[in-house]
Amino acid sequence: MVAGHDRLNRRQNGSMRNTIGLKILGIVALLSLIAGAVAWVNARKSGEVESLLTSVKETYVPSYAALARAHIRSLEQSAYLRRLAIASFKSPVDRAEVARLRSLVEQKTKEADNEVLAARKAIAKAVEDRASFGDEVLLGRLDTRLEFLQRYNATYDAVRSQVESALSNHDETRFRDIVASLDQARDTLNTESEAVRREMLGLLDKAMRDTIAEQNRSVRYGIILLAAALTIGLVVAAAMTVNLVRPLRRLLKGALAVQGGALDTELPVTSRDEIGDLTGAFNAMVRELRSKARVRETFGKYLDPRIVEDLIERPELLGSKGERRVMTVSFTDMMGFTSLSEGVTPVALVSVVNRYLATMSEPIRQSGGIIDKYVGDAIMAFWGPPFTDANEQARLACEAGLGQVGLLPSFRQSLPEVLGIKRNVPHVDMRIGIASGDVVVGNIGSDLSMSYTVMGDAVNLASRLENVNKVYGTHLLVSAMTREMAKDAYEFREIDSILVVGKEEPEQVFEVLGRRGEVAQSTLDLAERFALGLVAYRRQAWTEATAAFRSCLELVPEDSPARVFLDRIPVLSAQPLPANWDGVWILSEK
Repeated sequence: MVAGHDRLNRRQNGSMRNTIGLKILGIVALLSLIAGAVAWVNARKSGEVESLLTSVKETYVPSYAALARAHIRSLEQSAYLRRLAIASFKSPVDRAEVARLRSLVEQKTKEADNEVLAARKAIAKAVEDRASFGDEVLLGRLDTRLEFLQRYNATYDAVRSQVESALSNHDETRFRDIVASLDQARDTLNTESEAVRREMLGLLDKAMRDTIAEQNRSVRYGIILLAAALTIGLVVAAAMTVNLVRPLRRLLKGALAVQGGALDTELPVTSRDEIGDLTGAFNAMVRELRSKARVRETFGKYLDPRIVEDLIERPELLGSKGERRVMTVSFTDMMGFTSLSEGVTPVALVSVVNRYLATMSEPIRQSGGIIDKYVGDAIMAFWGPPFTDANEQARLACEAGLGQVGLLPSFRQSLPEVLGIKRNVPHVDMRIGIASGDVVVGNIGSDLSMSYTVMGDAVNLASRLENVNKVYGTHLLVSAMTREMAKDAYEFREIDSILVVGKEEPEQVFEVLGRRGEVAQSTLDLAERFALGLVAYRRQAWTEATAAFRSCLELVPEDSPARVFLDRIPVLSAQPLPANWDGVWILSEK
């Protein structure tokens, strides 16, 4: 794993790395650049539209307004002129009124001339302005018409001057002679003025339509540019995102594959960023897991895989001197091994033993037990923390024992096939002893060779109980502590109170009958009658005890423990017993 990290560090330091931060920054910079370009184009288009609106505001509208005001002033002048004519021929003549009206006529004449002049100046400015979108030909023609309008106005002013002269001289005859010419000049001026205004209005309308069209084009350009920018941005961002996400998905897929046990997984490193570093670290981790798996696979054949796992993950345990814990220990042994070994070839014997050990080991593994060792045809196993729950260890051990007893018939049926014979197949049986108590658990051995095992009285007691089965003709015996820890889950029958070799205190031993709720009523009745027999036996009520044990045989004729006590009672009753005799049976053999 360290070597993998060194390679990663060399790769990181030896080449330019494109970190995820730089990639994200690049995406943001690109999108910002595109957004800036769109904003610049929109601003430029908006400036053009604003320039057109300014041209309309400062040229066309003022020109049209000036022409309209000139027309109004001309009409006002005509009205004042007619009032002047009326006032001049009125008797008596109101000279003050005449003077006032003449002044107003002159004033309106000048105002009309000034408005026409203002319109021409605005048009001339539009022609000179290169930013203006107006048609220079149309504007030039309009300016020419305004020039002619001024000439018509000059003609009208000349006739008007003659009229005013006639009015000043009170020459009514002269006035009547030239008033027709004045009306004709007025009509011509009005007609030309109306034509000029109409043409100016057309130009103004065209200018507004052009401005609106330009505005619409600007909006369309903006939408098109925005769509293009978004498309480019999304495509680039999507491409970069895919480049970021694809290796992450590979990592996820690889992690799931490793979780499923595919330790041959190797992912390609396709980038020089953090994801590439993570992929490299992942590959190094998988290589390390592969190495550990090989270790587990190799040593798992000699030690329980959970012990191997614990030692690999917690190397400090290698130096452990052991811990004292309450554990449950089981010994399982094959009966009939000696006769079997004498009657078959070594190859066949090994096949039988391997089949037996494989068959009887399975219930132990299924119940969470640790197989400590195989000693010939015997199996030593234990249950307890950290491998199983402390409160469940006795129940699990009993479950394994019952499972082994349940597999015995099928194992017997397989012997002819394993041995390759059909007749004279040796009879094989089994004994199981289970005990719970304080033990020392840990690595036991020398500096050169150690074994993760358990040691203590519970181990010795379990071994003794396995052998005690021979005395009582039973298959599965457990200690009192085991029975106490598992009594809520299983039915038990007390067999005897014994003193085994190497112990100073007697031990009650129990036979496991089965799971609670699954034991046949006849078996429960047998246990009840047997318990009555034990009580009478310990009181030295031999007749009562004999009757109880015989009733057991009436219920289950093949019950070996009852036969043992029926054989034992005549011997005990024929000899004097100590006053403190409590029914404990002393065993002289291990």
